[in-house]
Amino acid sequence: MGKKCYAAIDIGSNAARLLIKREEENENLVSRRLAKVLLLRVPLRLGFDVFALGKLSDERIVKMRRLMKAYRQLMKIYEVTDFRACATSAMRDAKNGKAVINKILKDTGIHIEIIDGQEEARMIYNNHVECLEDRTGNFLYVDVGGGSTELNLMINGELVQSLSYNIGTVRILSGAVKQETWVTMEDDLRRLTSGFPDINIIGSGGNINKLYRMATDKDKKTQRLPIASLQQLYDRLKPLTPEQRMKDFSLKEDRADVIVPAAEIFLFIARIIQAEYIHVPVIGLADGIIDALYLRDQEKKQR
Repeated sequence: MGKKCYAAIDIGSNAARLLIKREEENENLVSRRLAKVLLLRVPLRLGFDVFALGKLSDERIVKMRRLMKAYRQLMKIYEVTDFRACATSAMRDAKNGKAVINKILKDTGIHIEIIDGQEEARMIYNNHVECLEDRTGNFLYVDVGGGSTELNLMINGELVQSLSYNIGTVRILSGAVKQETWVTMEDDLRRLTSGFPDINIIGSGGNINKLYRMATDKDKKTQRLPIASLQQLYDRLKPLTPEQRMKDFSLKEDRADVIVPAAEIFLFIARIIQAEYIHVPVIGLADGIIDALYLRDQEKKQR
């Protein structure tokens, strides 16, 4: 039985990622783990079309098809044995999403599944729970994307509730977040967290990873970013233009604009639940997709 190689394609509202991991056997051949072989991130920025026009533009469709063809070739080169492609918020909202997906399937053989917010939240959460040494305590798992924010409330290691809101970085920049959505999120959070003390945030998504790396005041050992430190960073970034942020903080163009609304979402949630810090493990949907594929194979073997 050869070593398996898994891939995940995560098509978000800002970027599309290809993650490839290969199975590694330890000397004792008992425990296997997955090692990262390749991670590619291409800023497709689908959300800027969808949240403004309600659909993907022809130009963006061409780019997406080309990218999927490239990802298909890379999966062949790395001899990927199993993969899953998932699209999230922007594709959920695109009027022509289904048609684009059918065309890509014909062109490349890649079947893209549009997953809902609940499944997205669950997959990221499941992947991350594996990485939590300490399951005790109360956490709100927050994944901020371009089109939506997924929340999972964990009380002493138990998942109590999964929620998804149409509040995302690209959606905010496009002026497409309704005021009542913020109100609903605030009401839900107050209701769900009342009576639970000391809730802190576990943050996920490219922006919080970047903000964590940029912050000077943080606890590297426990991968914690104090809310006060995030607020300071936000206060420095907010008045600058995206061009200034690129220059002063060496940010990429497709990060320089979305990073501020991302910080806003995290600060908004932190204020409501009175969190003191954000725990930032570097994990996302693509890891969750691969872990689920790997788990399924392990279960098949045991049967």
